[in-house]
Amino acid sequence: MRVLKKAVLTGVMALAIAGSAHAADVKIGFVVKQPEEPWFQDEWKFAQKAAEEKGFTLVEIGAPDGEKVQAAIDNLGAQGAQGFIICVPDVKLGPGIVAKAAANDLKLMTVDDRLVGADGEPIESVPHMGISAVKIGETVGQSIAAEIEARGWDMSEVGAIRVSYDQLPTAVDRVEGAITALKAAGFPAENIYDAPQAKTDTEAALNAATTVLNQHADVKKWIAFGLNDEAVLGAVRATESVGIPAENVIGVGIGGAESAINEFKKPNPTGFYGTVIISPKRHGYETALNMYEWIANNKEPEPLILTSGSLALRDTYVDVRKDLGIE
Repeated sequence: MRVLKKAVLTGVMALAIAGSAHAADVKIGFVVKQPEEPWFQDEWKFAQKAAEEKGFTLVEIGAPDGEKVQAAIDNLGAQGAQGFIICVPDVKLGPGIVAKAAANDLKLMTVDDRLVGADGEPIESVPHMGISAVKIGETVGQSIAAEIEARGWDMSEVGAIRVSYDQLPTAVDRVEGAITALKAAGFPAENIYDAPQAKTDTEAALNAATTVLNQHADVKKWIAFGLNDEAVLGAVRATESVGIPAENVIGVGIGGAESAINEFKKPNPTGFYGTVIISPKRHGYETALNMYEWIANNKEPEPLILTSGSLALRDTYVDVRKDLGIE
C-alpha cells in the first residue's frame, strides 16, 4: 500500500511539474498599434496579470505601421512564441497578417479592431474580441441628448462636432451610433459638422475641431463625440481655445482612459461631461488567457466576443470603474 501511495504521489508531482514546465514554455505576443496610449498600456497590464497567474511569458510589442507589424510577427516567430494577440494599425492588413502568422506557425487573435479581407469583409477565421461599437455610440448619443434636455437647451441652436476617423470601421460605427441616437432624440442633422482628424489623438482632434468652430463662430453651444476620449478631449480643448465656456459644452468620450479620469479630477468641471468606459481588463486579461488556453490546452477561443460599456460622469466614475473591475 505504501508503495502504491508513493507511486501515486510521485505521479501527481510529476504531472504538476510537467504542467508548470509547459506553462513556462508558453510565449505569447501582444502587439498594439499605439503603445503610448493609456488604453493599450492598460491592456498590456491586464494581459501581464494573466501571464503571472498562468506562468507564461508575455511579449509586448508596439507596431504603429504595417512594416513594423510584419517585423513584430517575424520577431515573435524567432523567439519561439506560439501565438499572438494584435490590435492592428490598419484592418486592411488582414490577409498579410494571417499569412505571416501562418508562416511563423503562430496562432492569431485580434483585439479591438477586426481584420478584414480583400473583399472588405471581416476575416471570421481569426478569433476576435471587440467592442459593440454601434451600441456604445448610441450610449454616447443618448447621454448627450439627455444632458441637452436637462440643461434646457434648444437643439436648433446647438452645434455638434463629429470628430471623425473614417479609415477605421470601429470609429465610423461609434460616431454613427451616436448620430442615430441624437437624431432619434430630435437633434437636427444639419447642425452636425464633420471634423476629420489625421490621427486618433488629442492634438489631431483639437486641430480638426478648431476648424469647425472657426467656420461656425455664431454657434454658442456645442456637443462633441468621436472615436475615443482623446477625440472628445481635443474638441473640448478647441472650445476652450476660442473662448466658449465649459457650461456651453457637452462632450462624451469613449474608453475611460486615464486622460478622461484626470479631466474629472480637475477642481472645476470642463466641457468633458462623461465617458463610456470600456474595460481594458477583459480586452487584455481575457484575450491573453484565451490565447494561453488555446496553446496549452487546445481550447480554441470563441470566434467573436463583443464587450459593452458603461457611462461614467464626474461624480460616478469611481463606482463605475469598480463595477468594471478596473479599480
